[in-house]
Amino acid sequence: MFPLFLMADPNSGQNPFMSLLPLILIILVFYFFMIRPQLKKQKELRNFRQSLKPGDKIITAGGIYGKINDIKENIVIIEVEDKMRLRVDINSVYRDPADIEQKK
Repeated sequence: MFPLFLMADPNSGQNPFMSLLPLILIILVFYFFMIRPQLKKQKELRNFRQSLKPGDKIITAGGIYGKINDIKENIVIIEVEDKMRLRVDINSVYRDPADIEQKK
């Protein structure tokens, strides 16, 4: 009926946990090397966006450098050159220019 159950020999005396061990190890490797770092990065980005305040310099997802003028719920009004103001969704704010200077 179920091919997975029929594959194991019932007379072999092998522990059923040992047949699941490779699958469990693969899941653990995926969690610690892929899922956990991504969750940590998302948490840092969320904390960065919540800590934004007027006067902070930012870079948007589109590569626009600006300075925060006002924050309203999920909209950030940034000021770019020549006092031009842009309304940007807060989810498109990725980092501040200080991060780039530290990496150099």
